[in-house]
Amino acid sequence: MTITMAKGLLEAFLEIRRTSERLCKPLTTEDYVIQALPDVSPTKWHLAHTSWFFETFLLRPHSQGYALMNDAYPYLFNSYYNSVGLPFPRAERGHLSRPTVAEVYAYRAHVDEAMARLLEQLDDALVPSVELGLNHEQQHQELILTDLKYNLGANPLRPAYRPPRARTEHPRSPGPSFIAFDGGLVDVGFDGPGFAFDNEQPRHRAYLRPFRLASRPVTNGEYTQFIADDGYRRWDLWLSEGWRILQERGWQAPLYWERRDEGWWHYTLAGLYPLDEQAPVAHLSYYEADAYARWRGARLPTEQEWEHAAAACPTLGTLLDDGVYEPRPAVGARDGLLQVLGDVWEWTQSSYSPYPGYRPLPGGLGEYNGKFMVNQMVLRGGSCVTPRSHVRVTYRNFFPPEARLQFSGVRLAADI
Repeated sequence: MTITMAKGLLEAFLEIRRTSERLCKPLTTEDYVIQALPDVSPTKWHLAHTSWFFETFLLRPHSQGYALMNDAYPYLFNSYYNSVGLPFPRAERGHLSRPTVAEVYAYRAHVDEAMARLLEQLDDALVPSVELGLNHEQQHQELILTDLKYNLGANPLRPAYRPPRARTEHPRSPGPSFIAFDGGLVDVGFDGPGFAFDNEQPRHRAYLRPFRLASRPVTNGEYTQFIADDGYRRWDLWLSEGWRILQERGWQAPLYWERRDEGWWHYTLAGLYPLDEQAPVAHLSYYEADAYARWRGARLPTEQEWEHAAAACPTLGTLLDDGVYEPRPAVGARDGLLQVLGDVWEWTQSSYSPYPGYRPLPGGLGEYNGKFMVNQMVLRGGSCVTPRSHVRVTYRNFFPPEARLQFSGVRLAADI
């Protein structure tokens, strides 16, 4: 179901805008502005940028009489759209002491008021752009949490975003098993109805050899076995570039893991906790996922294999929306795919490239996806911080192979 199938466009717009602001309620003013790494952004910037998107692609060209709140905002909050002006450098977003947090919220209110008027008399031709803007904001809702986790987690005090939670014992995840798929000619890609990004289209035919896919993602406990077997010290398990980056950055475990006398701990949005061995491992780079798969005598699935398997055996996953914001152990029988949607994004071995017949959107919105189709790898499935209405089987997420900021994990595959 798309965002707008069950509700009007104005209602959907206001709901998504309120959701972004609800995510920010636990924050202090200081939390809005910190930026601990050039690759992440302050929360304040995310809130302003999503407003800039509606302002730039809908209000300024289509709302008669719309006035900018500040002439500098189109520069400050442009992410990478060269067609509409010079973007402010990403690594310097944390240096923006102005506008203040209060001024950013005033900017959001200014845009929301103008968008409400536009949506009340909306031309049908603009509906796709509105839906793209809503899905864009949902992407930034996820980024607010992943970037905030890094910004807070880089602090030696390990501050919590949400109140500490009681330690609970989860049931053991079902043992891993492999499910066989025949392969052959299959159709992949989005073919409506509803919303999809342009990079999910067009639907096309692909040939798959028979393959097997793991019933669930790899768990923290299973990944500790890889570490104990010197997985981060064995060059033979790693791609050459991954081995170089491992040595350069000193990787010894997934991001946010800490070794203590009593075992592994990891930083969560609720603070530092002992590692839950039954939960899916998260915050792996592509290189770590690939090395683990090689250590297990397996491989990563292609994105076509993943999509075909997920469509043939759909599973809802957990899709957490209760404020926990951490992957949970799998529950269910052994004879089907578990945690397909939600919990962790799953790395595939597929490079991010256009589908046959792909055409980017016309105009400035054509910069949204197409120009990133190089030096990136595809992830599938959504994570525990992906909004529930935002995930689907055809969704193609993409990141550089060294990226570890997202809730990214691994599901094994093997040939038959």
